[in-house]
Amino acid sequence: MSADYDIAIVGSGFGGSLLAIVARRVGRSVILLERGRHPRFAIGESTTPLSNLLLEELSVRYDLPGIRQLCKWGSWQAAYPDVTCGLKRGFTFYYHRPGVRAAVDPDRQDQLLVAASPHDGIADTHWYRADVDALFVREALAAGIDYLDEAQLKSASEEGDQVRLKGLRHGQSFAVSARFVVDATGPRGFLHRALALPEATLPDFPATEGLYTHFRGVRGLDSSAGVPYPVDDAAVHHIFDGGWIWVLRFANGITSAGVAATKEAASGLEFRAGEPAWQQLIQRFPTIHEQFAPALPERPFVHAPRLSFRSGILAGEQWALLPSAAGFVDPLLSTGFPMTLLGISRLAEIIERDWASARWPPALAGYAASTDADLLATARLLGSLYASMSDFPLFIGLSMIYFAAAIFSETSRRLNKPHLASSFLLHDHPGFEIQPILDRVRQLRNPGESQTLIGDIVRAIEPFNLAGLGEQSRRNWYPVDAADLFRNAWKVDASRDEIVRLLDRCGFSSAAACQ
Repeated sequence: MSADYDIAIVGSGFGGSLLAIVARRVGRSVILLERGRHPRFAIGESTTPLSNLLLEELSVRYDLPGIRQLCKWGSWQAAYPDVTCGLKRGFTFYYHRPGVRAAVDPDRQDQLLVAASPHDGIADTHWYRADVDALFVREALAAGIDYLDEAQLKSASEEGDQVRLKGLRHGQSFAVSARFVVDATGPRGFLHRALALPEATLPDFPATEGLYTHFRGVRGLDSSAGVPYPVDDAAVHHIFDGGWIWVLRFANGITSAGVAATKEAASGLEFRAGEPAWQQLIQRFPTIHEQFAPALPERPFVHAPRLSFRSGILAGEQWALLPSAAGFVDPLLSTGFPMTLLGISRLAEIIERDWASARWPPALAGYAASTDADLLATARLLGSLYASMSDFPLFIGLSMIYFAAAIFSETSRRLNKPHLASSFLLHDHPGFEIQPILDRVRQLRNPGESQTLIGDIVRAIEPFNLAGLGEQSRRNWYPVDAADLFRNAWKVDASRDEIVRLLDRCGFSSAAACQ
């Protein structure tokens, strides 16, 4: 087999498939290459309001009605009841000490609940990737994209104005030529190896490793009266000194769970041993151990000895890495989906606007710079969170930086004012001055300095705080409350009528999907 295309995309996870569909929509010939076969196991499963909004924007701009139904729990259940996902109403955090059972604390000092939606109809989702990635491939095939699975690529070489990809499929050689190649295979993926790209560091982020799998039989957590949402209908984060455990529930009875921890916190556990290491870890924390006591792994544990990654080069004139292949920081706060979708949106615009023009090289250089800047901003914030895991009040305070930036960005885009939040986590916004705060985290010497820093965080995010974040009266529980948005509408230069229309469009008080 030998064929020529405008664009070859390597990797048929949702990111690669979505970019392939968009590129085909704007008139490019596309082949999608996959080394495995669907359905297949993958993690990177939890969406956020911002990621769903970015997916919705792409679906509207490029006329993808089938994909638009995935943007909210309610529309997903109506359109694809057989494609598994999980309900995500918010972000749940609990702090754990070794050997100590979690207790009900009226001041809620060891927990944080941040709601992301007021009801299930417009809630976010956890994607059961075996089902969802297969759905995206079906959408790609329906869009007229050539698809080759079980394709073992061996090399990539730039030959004139094309890139030549060579490999094996079922023992037979094949070659594909394309004017532009996109790598959607994940960290240290195909192009990183084939082009011998350098690996760069992530400043201020610790070396971490991970251990994860899917389970059945994971027990639920107790929900106290008055919670903003059922605590299990969320991305659950169990925080301990130097690491954290995630728990994501799917509607098919499977739960995705795993641990990410610094090398120091993981020392002695030998994550490479798999299940014995997991059991040894959860036995340290009685409440987590009780939650997983009846659980059985669905598949072998995966050990990731180096979780974080940053490529030293992200794009050339004939190729680019999707953000998911350009770098990865940590699953904490579910930043992977919005970063990937931002990258798809940027590349889609370049392919649509600048193809075969003099603007193409500088546009790709701009894409690479923006993607790397997003990655570094994420690493700075998440690195500070890792550094504060032994000081949970400070961890909560630093989390407010993420939630303030994410809510501000989502609201600005929903108001059709994307210029107010042009970068991920507002990292290049001149008024969002958080870097001095992050620099101070590792210099703290006593609890008094920590409390001072928390106060400084609240003041720093105030011009962007649309959700009452940091208000002591809420005692670490944050519902989605329209009154907060009305009260802070001036921060996004919006009138009361604009906020009313936004809430109506988004189905705030009903199960209607966002329009």
